[in-house]
Amino acid sequence: MQQTRRHILEILKEHKEATIDEIVEALSDRIGKITAVTVRHHLEILRGDGLVAAPTVRRRSAPGRPQYVYSLTERAADMFPNNYQGLATGLLAQLKSQLPPVQVNQILEGVADSMANQAIIPEGPIDVRLEHVVTFLNKSGYAATWQEIDGGHVLSITNCPYEQVSCSNPELCRMDEKLIANLVGARPRRISWRQEDDETCSYLFQNGQHPAQTG
Repeated sequence: MQQTRRHILEILKEHKEATIDEIVEALSDRIGKITAVTVRHHLEILRGDGLVAAPTVRRRSAPGRPQYVYSLTERAADMFPNNYQGLATGLLAQLKSQLPPVQVNQILEGVADSMANQAIIPEGPIDVRLEHVVTFLNKSGYAATWQEIDGGHVLSITNCPYEQVSCSNPELCRMDEKLIANLVGARPRRISWRQEDDETCSYLFQNGQHPAQTG
């Protein structure tokens, strides 16, 4: 990322919100003199990238012209260091050390149910549902596609958003299978698995399955 825009993100991260003038002042301390016009240009690019939200009016304690402030979007969190992997690995390790496997799986299935409840999958033929399922999965960090084959439909995933955690926690793969079953409305049969060095995690939905088979 261009360095000035990186500095703007860091300033907004530090201050939570800032006006153009406040950003100009903070940037000048870092990189030298810069104009408000230039800052506005960079902010518009960052807004176009989905990293900075549209400006909002800051309440003033005294009469005067309204002040517009800028802040980061949720998407901007990905631009800063995090340790989600370490946290997830630690939480799973504690769950598995303190609970029997059946309870760990019940908790993860509950996570899958919660994720599925966030999706809006219309009723209809499986190909219509799969289109919406793939869109939802891709927005959630998976790289998913589907295709029709003789005897059914195959949903394939080439990226797992928590792959480094699932390598040592295959329970997460079962959670994914539960999530996919909930989304599609039918229980699939896994026919390939990246954990076993296959290129994809693929799930087969055979023709004639009924939504009640998600179980």
